[in-house]
Amino acid sequence: MRVLAFDGRMGASGDMILAALLDAGADSDVLEPVTDALEVEYRNGTVDKSGIAATSVDVLLMDDDPHDGHNHVESDHDHSDSSHDHDHDDHHDHEQSHSHTHDHDGVHAEGHGPHRSYREVCEIVADMDLEPAVERDALAIFELLGEAEAGVHGEDLESIHFHEVGADDAIADVVGAAALVHDLEPERVVTTPLATGGGTVSMSHGEYPVPTPAVVEIAEQADWSLRGGPVDAELLTPTGAAILGYIADGIETLPTLSLEKSGYGAGGYDLDPHPNVLRVLVGDGSGRGELVEDDIAVLETNLDDATPEVLGGLQETLADAGARDTSILPATMKKSRPGHLVKVICKPEDRERVARKLAEETGTLGVRDAGATHRWIANREFETVTLEIDGEEYEISVKIASDVEGVVYDVSAEYDDAKRVARETGVPIRNVLQRAEREAVGDRSSSH
Repeated sequence: MRVLAFDGRMGASGDMILAALLDAGADSDVLEPVTDALEVEYRNGTVDKSGIAATSVDVLLMDDDPHDGHNHVESDHDHSDSSHDHDHDDHHDHEQSHSHTHDHDGVHAEGHGPHRSYREVCEIVADMDLEPAVERDALAIFELLGEAEAGVHGEDLESIHFHEVGADDAIADVVGAAALVHDLEPERVVTTPLATGGGTVSMSHGEYPVPTPAVVEIAEQADWSLRGGPVDAELLTPTGAAILGYIADGIETLPTLSLEKSGYGAGGYDLDPHPNVLRVLVGDGSGRGELVEDDIAVLETNLDDATPEVLGGLQETLADAGARDTSILPATMKKSRPGHLVKVICKPEDRERVARKLAEETGTLGVRDAGATHRWIANREFETVTLEIDGEEYEISVKIASDVEGVVYDVSAEYDDAKRVARETGVPIRNVLQRAEREAVGDRSSSH
């Protein structure tokens, strides 16, 4: 499985994502529909960020010059670091001055252009000559941005007017990122927890803490997690959050990869000793027959005074708090007393809530994090098969387990369904289970 993994320890912005993808080998020619539709040029260069040579990308607003025969991504290895940070600040008006560097053929496009409505932005994207999948993703990212803006201001999506994310450079960031991701052809995109930075930022509506309200709205819908710090600056912008919110699954640590390529996208701030870069890794994340790597946490506690009634209810009560699986094992405690070891599997983001619930239900004085970070699981799907017994039809749910290549290695009928059918028909449960599983295998063979 070809995996594209973002390392989010220094946040992300639209131009950092563009730069990282280009540095990882994405073909800049796929950006041509954007520069054909907008009066912009992507200008890339190489900058030093705390000892790391990283690619920077600026979106330039081109002068109305008849001899404008610019390249779509122009290399400028003497490119100096821009004074603005990331996309600062995407779709909010910031009450601060930006020093726009004038070149012989362009000016920094950040924030330039009209403030467009959500519908106007969608029309611009739809009119570009984009691959259908790129257009779909770009529109979905803008929908995520629009919904975040609407949620912050208590309005509906159609009435929202974007501020800086409706400008040409933000459209170039979003559409460009979608095009570059597709060019790298990943089967899965993931990101580690995204650093937000800290402190406050000035917006047209006032002074707000980092992360900004729009980033918080997007993060609520995203699969990944937020992490504060490591500096007092805005590291995660709404555009960067929206792009990754749509394309990336959240993981706790970088996955195991047979690495093919890597790239570093530079941010605007110099944050020594922290390299202000977004790193992206591209590689093979699995081989044939492997299972799916699933990020988890494992919590455990020892109990020497829990009643059978409490232990019997833990499966249900912990599941309500976010537990994926709960095991209760007999154990020998201090002074040779009999007791129990409770082990709970949950998602990393749920561990504090699950630990609290485990303590409340059992009265334990401590819950350990066992240190596990992932497990390997099957892809699981459920099918309903129909059995005919004595002229009557009965439905039974069957669980199908497969590896990352889709190869089925286990078929298991649901016991409760089989027990119900056995009671109604008088057929032994074992026979019902076997017939349902054979039926499921037969159905899959005929469909393939």
